[in-house]
Amino acid sequence: MTLELVAGRIIAPYVGVSLYTWTSVIGVVLAGISLGNYLGGRLADRWASLRLLGVVFLLGGLSCFLILAVDQLGNRLPGDWHIVLRILALTSALFLLLSIVLGAISPVVVKLAVRSLARTGSTVGSIYAASTVGSIAGTFATGFLLIAWFGTHTIVLAVAAILLALGLLLLLGRRPLLYAASLVLVVGAMGLVWREVRPHVPCTRETNYFCIKVRDQEREGKTVRVLILDRLVHSYTSLDDPTKLVYGYEQVYAEATAYRAKRDNHLRALFIGFGGYTFPKYMEALYPGSDLDVIEIDPGVTQVAYEYLGLPAQTSILSHNEDARMFMAREPVGAGSLRQYDLVVGDAFNDYSVPYHLTTREFNDRVRAWLADDGIYLVNIIDGPGGSFLRSYVYTLRRTFANVYVVPTITSWRTSTRSTFVLLASQTPLDTAAFASIDAGDGTPLLAERLLPQAEVDAFLAKGRRVLLTDQYAPVDQMLAAVYREEAPK
Repeated sequence: MTLELVAGRIIAPYVGVSLYTWTSVIGVVLAGISLGNYLGGRLADRWASLRLLGVVFLLGGLSCFLILAVDQLGNRLPGDWHIVLRILALTSALFLLLSIVLGAISPVVVKLAVRSLARTGSTVGSIYAASTVGSIAGTFATGFLLIAWFGTHTIVLAVAAILLALGLLLLLGRRPLLYAASLVLVVGAMGLVWREVRPHVPCTRETNYFCIKVRDQEREGKTVRVLILDRLVHSYTSLDDPTKLVYGYEQVYAEATAYRAKRDNHLRALFIGFGGYTFPKYMEALYPGSDLDVIEIDPGVTQVAYEYLGLPAQTSILSHNEDARMFMAREPVGAGSLRQYDLVVGDAFNDYSVPYHLTTREFNDRVRAWLADDGIYLVNIIDGPGGSFLRSYVYTLRRTFANVYVVPTITSWRTSTRSTFVLLASQTPLDTAAFASIDAGDGTPLLAERLLPQAEVDAFLAKGRRVLLTDQYAPVDQMLAAVYREEAPK
């Protein structure tokens, strides 16, 4: 179970994290264990012995090293393969052999442990009960502690070392000096492997949620700091100029903020996501004195923002490290008064990992409770030309908000394999004519130019199936399958 949990984290930087990822990991590991059980049973019937068990443990330890080849394999997958095939291929290459070998252990142990047919049931039951308890302990320890403490690559090496040590113990246990010498060689070899592997570990920091990578990149002749969560770029940040916005959706956010600030320059804004803190820092610079709260589920991302992305220690931005759904389940009360926001700004979605519980009508109702009557809910989503997710999400938003506006960030959204859209939802109608006089400092009024007429939005909604996304039914991964495949519908 430790390696099964690690599997999802290991492959996330290459194929993302989605329902397809975990389905592939679980399916491949179960297939390997099943085949290993069968082969192990055949071997046990012929050659059951401590020596055979020791050899199986040694093979398991050696098989762990395949996992460390993830960088070579993950970066060489054919880009034109279906995303499910890519995930299955990578998962199988890394974990199938190891699962087969580990699956062979149980039949050999059972064969060695059963001494009397009269006690077969209790013996086998005790073995499987003990293995289940070990799986539970490994699951809790890995998920709650080990990944955050040590990172996945260190865990893989530790598991390999344990398996090799157990194999050597079974083979050399009666020769203590030879066993001790072998252990020293194993530890030394692990140190050498780690020295070679460590520079290639892709993560700047690894947490229970993400493989976090920070890189420098040239954009428009200037160096910006890039934040990558698992496989996708999450934000661009200029350390010199907090008002520099790279993404088109951030520029749309900036124009919508300027529109709202015309009524009151002191804004209350709640940000959902925003691991790079790019837009909160933008607002802190341009709207000083505003109340800025960020809900970021991963405290490691927030710490990276402080250490690498220019978030100052004395910032006025207040961070809440918890799930947005949990935060907004509370009543919007703070400092003894109703705390409703002028802006609620969402940036927790991407094309490969959409937290579906933040897409539902129930969550939208909670956003509405935290939003002032004249406030605006801004959220960006990614979809392809088929628009299955966009259509259902707009339809769902309309069940909570009286006014929903759709802003594609590119003009080719009808044919592009993937496009980013900004949705604006409010109870009070927006003065869309005023958008023409607003821009984000680049001289282009994106809101005015890209805003879709409501008649076009209505026609788009009527074009295909609309699903009301609820806590009980939100098939977001399936809706985004075309985007995963990077294909336009035929």
